[in-house]
Amino acid sequence: MTRSELARDPLRVARFLLGGELWSTSPEGEVGVRLVEVEAYRGGDDPASHCYRGRTARNSVMFGPAGHLYVYFVYGMHFCVNVVCLEDGVPGAVLLRAGEVLSGLPLARARRPAVRKDTALASGPARLAGVLGITREHNGTDLTDPGSPIRLLRGSEVDEDDIRSGPRVGVSTATELPWRSWVHGSPAVSSYRRGGRGRAGTTTGSATGVGRLTEGE
Repeated sequence: MTRSELARDPLRVARFLLGGELWSTSPEGEVGVRLVEVEAYRGGDDPASHCYRGRTARNSVMFGPAGHLYVYFVYGMHFCVNVVCLEDGVPGAVLLRAGEVLSGLPLARARRPAVRKDTALASGPARLAGVLGITREHNGTDLTDPGSPIRLLRGSEVDEDDIRSGPRVGVSTATELPWRSWVHGSPAVSSYRRGGRGRAGTTTGSATGVGRLTEGE
C-alpha cells in the first residue's frame, strides 16, 4: 500500500485495510496475515484516542507521516499494532484487531503455543502482534517500504456487503461510536463482550460497557 492511500481519515482507511495483508520478516522466518478486523482512532476529536490530549513522546508516531507502525504496550503484558493515517502532523491511526494467518503457520503456532485453533492464532490485537513477532522495537516502522521487516500489502478487496461495523472494544469513552469494522463470517474475528455476552459478528449498535483487552483478544 502507498502512503497516499493511508493518509486519509481513519474511518476510510479502516475499511480499506480489511482484506489487506501484513507481513513480518525476522531471523525466525516470515509470517503473513490477512486483516479481518480493525478499529479507527482520530486525535483531538476522539476522547478514546491516545492523542486526545496532545502530542507526547509515547504517541508521537501517531502524528505522522502516514504508513508507519504505531506500537504500544497495554496492561503490562500485550503489544498492540496500529497503522498511522492522515496527513503529516495530524494524529490518527487504525488499530489492527484480528487477522487470518496466510503464511508461516508453524512459526505462528510456535509464537502462540497456548492457542488451540489455527483460526484463533491472530484473533485479537495481542495475538495478532504476537504471531507477527511485533514488539516495541518496531514502533515507527515504515510499512510502505518494500525493504521493511514489516510490510502492508494490498491483498484482496472485501465487498462492502461483507463488512460490518460496531462499537470499539476496550475503551471507556466514546463507546457509542461504531468505529470498529470486520469481515463478516471470518472465524478469526475476535470476541466482543457486552456484559459478558455477544460476538463481534452479531453486535452492530452502541454499548454501555466494553470489555477489557485480555490474552484471548
